[in-house]
Amino acid sequence: MSDILHMSSEELSRLEVIQKVDQKQIKQRQATNRLNLSVRQIRRLTCAYRRDGAKALISKKRGRPGNHQLSAVLKAQATDLLYQFYADFGPTLAHEKLVEKHQLKLSVETVRQLMIQNELWHPKRAKQPVIHQLRERRARYGELIQIDGSPYAWFEQRAPVCTLLVYIDDATGRLMELWFTQAESTFSYFAATEHYLLRHGKPLALYSDKLSVFRINLPNDLSGQGTTQFTRAMYQLGIEVICANTPQAKGRVERVMQTLQDRLVKEMRLRGISNLVEGNAYLPEFMANFNARFAVVPRNPENAHRPLLPQDDLGHILTVQELRVLSKNLTLNYNKVIYQIQTPRPTYALRNAQVIVRENRHGEITIEYKGKPLSYRVYLRQERQGEVRTSKQLNLALEPLTQASKKRRPYVPPPDHPWRRFRLSNKSKQQTINPPR
Repeated sequence: MSDILHMSSEELSRLEVIQKVDQKQIKQRQATNRLNLSVRQIRRLTCAYRRDGAKALISKKRGRPGNHQLSAVLKAQATDLLYQFYADFGPTLAHEKLVEKHQLKLSVETVRQLMIQNELWHPKRAKQPVIHQLRERRARYGELIQIDGSPYAWFEQRAPVCTLLVYIDDATGRLMELWFTQAESTFSYFAATEHYLLRHGKPLALYSDKLSVFRINLPNDLSGQGTTQFTRAMYQLGIEVICANTPQAKGRVERVMQTLQDRLVKEMRLRGISNLVEGNAYLPEFMANFNARFAVVPRNPENAHRPLLPQDDLGHILTVQELRVLSKNLTLNYNKVIYQIQTPRPTYALRNAQVIVRENRHGEITIEYKGKPLSYRVYLRQERQGEVRTSKQLNLALEPLTQASKKRRPYVPPPDHPWRRFRLSNKSKQQTINPPR
C-alpha cells in the first residue's frame, strides 16, 4: 500500500507544472512564468521529481519546530508579567506595555496566543456588521469638533463614578480636550470649552448629541430665547452648534470613548491616579501620547481654528445669563431666590427695568443693567419643589447632599464640658427614686 502524501494547494499546483515539464508538454521557460521561479529552480525540482516522485516537492520544514519560535524563558517571563500586571488588558494594549515598560520583543499575535492559552483573554465572536451611511472626514483641522460625555468608573474602585468630557477633531481624529467632571452640565461644558479655546482657538462648529445642554428638547417651548445657555455662548463666540440625529452620526467620538474606557483606565491604574485633580493633571500627557499614535493627516493642511478676539471675554460669555424685569420694589426672582436691588438714586428710575442675571460656574451672581453691575441683597430664599433631572444629571444633584451627610456627625462634648462634671448627690438620688407622695 502506497503512502498517503499531504500536500498544500501550492504544492499541488507545483506538482502539476513539474509533471508537464517532465513529460515535455511545456518548456522550462513557460514553467518559470507559471510558478514565478528561476529556470535553475525548475530544473532542480524536475530532477528531484524524477528521482523521488511527488514527495520531493513537499516542504522539508513540515513537522519540524520553527527556527524563530519563542524561547521558553521569554515565554515564561511574558506570561508572568501578564498575570501580574495585565490580566484584564487586551492583547494590543498588553503588547504595547510589554514592549514599552519591560523591553520584551514580542508580536501582538504572540501576546494574543499567550493570553488565550492562559485564559486571560477570550476571542470574541464577530458581530453582524450594521451598514450605516458613510460620511467622510472633514477636510480641515478644526473645522468640526465632536463632543460628548461618558459617565463611567474611570478610577475603578479608587473613586466614585464621574464623567469624562471628550472633544475630538473630525478631520484628524486628534483628542483636542479631555476633562473629568462630576456630571454633564452646562457649567462643566463651559469649563472644558474654556480650556479648549485657550489652547487651540475657536473651531468652526461643534457636533454633539441632543442633550439638554445643547438643545431645548421640550416641544412647543416658547419661554426664553429658544436656545440653551451653552448654545447661546457659542453663538456669541461665532461657533456653530450642530446636534446629531443618531449616535452613529457622531461615531468618531463614540468609538474613541470605548478606547478611552480601556486604555485611559488602565494607564491611570498603572500610575496610581485615584481622583479628579490627579486625573485632569495627567490628561495632557495622555492626549499627546494618544495623538502621536492614532491621529491622521488631514486632506487640507489649513488650520480652521480662529484666534480669540479682544472682545471675546470668556469670563463674561461662559456664564448662565437670564433676563429679568424688576418689580416696583426693585426685586427679582432667580433660581428660587428673591434679590432686591440696592441703589442710592430714586427707586422709580429702575421700576420695570430689564436686567440680566449672570451666574458663573462658581455660583457667583451678578445683576447687570445696561452693561453695568448693580448692588443687591438676598431678600428671601423660597422652598424648592421637586426638580426634573435627567439620568446624566442625577449624580450632580446628589453630590451636595452626599457631602452634607458626611459632614453631619453626632456632637461629642469635650472632656472639660460642665455636663461631664455633673454628679448627682445621694440625697438627690433617693428623692428621684422615692418621690414624695
